[in-house]
Amino acid sequence: MCRRFSALALLLWCCACAAQAPVSDGNRHWVSTWGAAQQLAAETLPVWVVPPPRAPNEPPPSALLPPYPTSFHDETVRMIVRTSVGGERLRLTLSNALGQSEVSIGAVHVALRERGSAIVTGTDRAVTFGGRTSFSVQPGTLVVSDPVALALPPLTELAVSLYLPNETHGVTTHEFALNTTYVVDGNAAGAASLASSRTNFTYFWLAGVEVLASRDVGAIVALGDSITDGVTTTFDAQRAWPLLLAAKLQANPATRHWAVINAGISGNRVRRDVIGRSALGRFDRDVLARAGVEWLMLFEGINDVTWTALPAVPDGERATAAEIIETLEQIVDRAHARGIKVMGGTLMPMGGLWLHNAETEAMRQAVNQWIRTSAKLDAVADFDAATRDPNQPARLLPKFDSGDHIHPNDAGNAAMADAVDTALFSR
Repeated sequence: MCRRFSALALLLWCCACAAQAPVSDGNRHWVSTWGAAQQLAAETLPVWVVPPPRAPNEPPPSALLPPYPTSFHDETVRMIVRTSVGGERLRLTLSNALGQSEVSIGAVHVALRERGSAIVTGTDRAVTFGGRTSFSVQPGTLVVSDPVALALPPLTELAVSLYLPNETHGVTTHEFALNTTYVVDGNAAGAASLASSRTNFTYFWLAGVEVLASRDVGAIVALGDSITDGVTTTFDAQRAWPLLLAAKLQANPATRHWAVINAGISGNRVRRDVIGRSALGRFDRDVLARAGVEWLMLFEGINDVTWTALPAVPDGERATAAEIIETLEQIVDRAHARGIKVMGGTLMPMGGLWLHNAETEAMRQAVNQWIRTSAKLDAVADFDAATRDPNQPARLLPKFDSGDHIHPNDAGNAAMADAVDTALFSR
């Protein structure tokens, strides 16, 4: 469960932080406490990605993600995120990384969230960028806000509101926010709550939240695909394994100086662009560009394995185990060059999935063998061992299976978080 604070407790915590003697600049730094990887709104799958065969008269599967808007005009978007570590002040990052035209932002506000679209009284802050409350974000760029005087406890939900005054297309998103996003007409960025709002489960232009924290606070980035993204976990419950890991780290005084950033993209591949840029292609933006990163949790490759079995996949889109390993090695080498340690996550069972066969299972096992034995990695999280059925090792344990035989449910995500050796993060 997400750790919750009453409005009074939050305000007392903020006042206590404000009353403390200021930390010298040499003893504090900006560090990421939350983030999301960016995609272009309404990305379409290639024609060769065909759905699984269905029996006669079988209805099509329901969509994992409810619809979301792909354009805005004179509307306010309020998004909910949860911090991992706390800090004295915060700043926001907005991204137009994949947009083709500039985005005009009329206002940005941030506040502690109470419930639903409502914010905690007295915590609303107008956010400026270069001293301005309204500004434009150019295509392909990311902007960082001015510091905001709002102290944040760890594991706290924030409401971030953007007002879009002009007709805005080409929306940069993170599709699977898994938290409710609220949309209303007009400029309501500073409103206490958003009445009669339209809802979806997607983030728009919001790339990260940073906090000013002591020098011993660092960030862990989980670079992954839909399993890391948490697509089959319960909405509005913070049950994806990186979020559970963040809560686990906060529960131990020896590890509560670590933030966890979920940089998963559903459908992502290691070296080929399909949904979002490939892991290799987005490594700079989603790992190196984040503040305070000291560890990378690298858990990618299952889409490269499974999509090789698609009947109509072109030869140029097929992967081999050797290619996957080679690309993972490149990511590890680039992380190490920046002083970032890397924990590799083994690829989880997929038996029962329509794309599972002897060839894809052999690929998965080959990649896992490299992850378990490679001298390049600094640590391993054996997600495969933690979630597989001991009687059928190629399949998820039934109590961890969301029903599609590849994505874990809430209990499976909890098992994954428990598979991470948090003693490695003790200072």
